[in-house]
Amino acid sequence: MKVFITRIIPEAGLQLFREAGIEVIQWEEKRELTQEELISNCKNVDGLLTAGRAEINAEFLNACKHLKVISLYATGYDNVDISEATKLKIPIGHTPDVLSKATADIAFLLMQNVARKAFFHHKRILNDDWNFFEPLANIGQDLQGKTLGIFGLGKIGFEMARASKGAFDMNILYHNRSNNQEAEEKLGAKKVTFEELLAQSDVISVHANLSDETKNLFNKQAFAKMKPNAIFINTARGPIHNETDLLEALQNKTIWGAGLDVTNPEPMDKNNVLLNLPNVAVLPHIGSSTEETRNDMAILSAKNAIAGMKGERLLKVVNPEVYP
Repeated sequence: MKVFITRIIPEAGLQLFREAGIEVIQWEEKRELTQEELISNCKNVDGLLTAGRAEINAEFLNACKHLKVISLYATGYDNVDISEATKLKIPIGHTPDVLSKATADIAFLLMQNVARKAFFHHKRILNDDWNFFEPLANIGQDLQGKTLGIFGLGKIGFEMARASKGAFDMNILYHNRSNNQEAEEKLGAKKVTFEELLAQSDVISVHANLSDETKNLFNKQAFAKMKPNAIFINTARGPIHNETDLLEALQNKTIWGAGLDVTNPEPMDKNNVLLNLPNVAVLPHIGSSTEETRNDMAILSAKNAIAGMKGERLLKVVNPEVYP
């Protein structure tokens, strides 16, 4: 059996394929495959392990419906036509849970950097602008005792809330479809409506999946309902916020600052105005970027692919409807 991998992944995952007797074909060029190249490379393999932004759409799925499995080196799956894959009985695997702590750490990092304008002050040094002390210039804000609002309190949101509670004794609000009993018991978290989350939070951190309901949810109307001292953090998916509206809200001081590990589009243009605002911190989608997390992702995505090629149930499957 053969598997095609769209990136060079950690050895921990490759070793599992070798032990299973599966031949690995890896894409080694540092550019995205075109759809034609992706289809061509998948014609004679049994499984696909994909990382990056490749669109697994209906055209690809029907051209490669012989695939026994598609394993995502990621948690999110908004780049996959899940309904078409399910119709074709192709199981889609992903890597939830293993990157929860690492992604929450990035949200926590961004929150602190925005609150103290750290990225901006670093640029001041590079621009030789560290020469005169002004007590009222470019000051930040404290986080101690402030209110953190979590939009999407799953595993990543819980880790963010726990870190913020422990470090800064922040009050925790959250908006979910369902109650998070663990967060309520351990962190004193309070479930609120979306409107209440916007109005009462000093920091809002987004940890929800991208869907029709969440796309463009944080827009001009939402920012207008937030506190003028509010910090907006998004480490989930870029299209959840409207970047034009976010820029306007920051420039008009409707909200105080923003920290982004995800943008829309990705990658962000180097000339984007957001990159030069003093109250903004942007990272290039590095939420899972630790050695330990990337190894764990490689292991789980490889296990998903191996299981699928053997006709076994995936460890973490997005569309369990493919199974009887």
